[in-house]
Amino acid sequence: MRVLLINAVSGIRSTGRMCTEIADYLNDHGEECFIAYSAGIPYQKDYRIGSPMDVRIHGLLSRVSGTQAYFSKHATRKLLQFMDDLQPDVVHLHNLHSNYINLRMLAEYLKEKDIPTVLTLHDCWFYTGKCCHYTVDKCPKWKDACGQCPRLKNDNPSWFFDRTKKMLKDKKQLFAGIPRLAVIGVSDWITGETKKSILQSAKMIRRIYNWIDTEVFRPVEADELRKSLGLEGRFVVLGVASVWTRDKGLGGFIRLAELLPENMAIVLVGNIGCDLVVPGNILHVPETNDVEELVKYYSMANVFLNLSSEESFGKVAAEAMACGTPVISNGSTANPELVRPGCGYILEENNIGEIISALKEIELQGPDYYWETCIGNARKNFSKADRIEDYIGVYREISNQQSGGSPRKGHHPA
Repeated sequence: MRVLLINAVSGIRSTGRMCTEIADYLNDHGEECFIAYSAGIPYQKDYRIGSPMDVRIHGLLSRVSGTQAYFSKHATRKLLQFMDDLQPDVVHLHNLHSNYINLRMLAEYLKEKDIPTVLTLHDCWFYTGKCCHYTVDKCPKWKDACGQCPRLKNDNPSWFFDRTKKMLKDKKQLFAGIPRLAVIGVSDWITGETKKSILQSAKMIRRIYNWIDTEVFRPVEADELRKSLGLEGRFVVLGVASVWTRDKGLGGFIRLAELLPENMAIVLVGNIGCDLVVPGNILHVPETNDVEELVKYYSMANVFLNLSSEESFGKVAAEAMACGTPVISNGSTANPELVRPGCGYILEENNIGEIISALKEIELQGPDYYWETCIGNARKNFSKADRIEDYIGVYREISNQQSGGSPRKGHHPA
């Protein structure tokens, strides 16, 4: 079986690491897997889509026109030529919304060639006009027609025009045209949303949780890190995000810092706008793509605090549990699915008083109370081998679906 993964990045951030882990597993188990990507770490079997200049031009045109994934025609044409040569048995789509690919050209190619296609919902972009999330804005328009978008200036911003109605209509037509389409949600929450969306007629809709490499994400010695940060003897509250925004809960961390007892400190890993001043008891660490360094931060922390109000999965919380660290989590979207009994607490009211009460409860119980349950939960539900095997099962199942067309020339049997 020959599989092509298409994603914005390779080897970095959660989706890029996921792609390399799928590819490694398949290539190590007698299959063949390639990654097509726009940026990140090269892979042994890969194809680089476009160039940084092409991404910048696409981004500019997107902002001016109000449409996204309508440009990069030359880069996409070259990708399709590569796919002609590769003849993949399955194409697995991940994030396509980073201004590097032409969605219409790709979808029409998948339709014409009748290539079994798997689409993973890392966020909501595939079934909305343009937005990656909509929960904070309480917007239900994605179920019908979009338009008058409350997030026009968010995610991939539009400077002038609201084209969300057109983009949702186009996505509906393009995805409906792919004969064998499997849609995979990374949580029960987003899978349920999918069944109310333009993707509801896909051949297959299924939930497969994201996974954690528990050989990597595990408890490690972190005393030296704690010492280097001046946190010896402190109760450490950790937060991790690629970029800190209000939707990721940055405002909540700042309000919490003003009320924390003196023996507690907050560490935030991830990028923060340069014009924002955080309180003195928040230690800010820029985003890191060094996984071993990240594991030390998880292992150092007494508790992982997830105040993000929009999570399709929330992989950082699962990573923290795999390192033995209990989690306090916002109760919205997919967050409650991850934190099982004994692994921490789900916030009902999501106010500062409730957060401080949960922190004090974890401090009172001590780390040993949660350690074993957190690790067991991560290994049971987010096992890398088990979840990748789930995907391999989907690859085979969607390949065996009847589409009504004749077999593709040069098709490699799964």
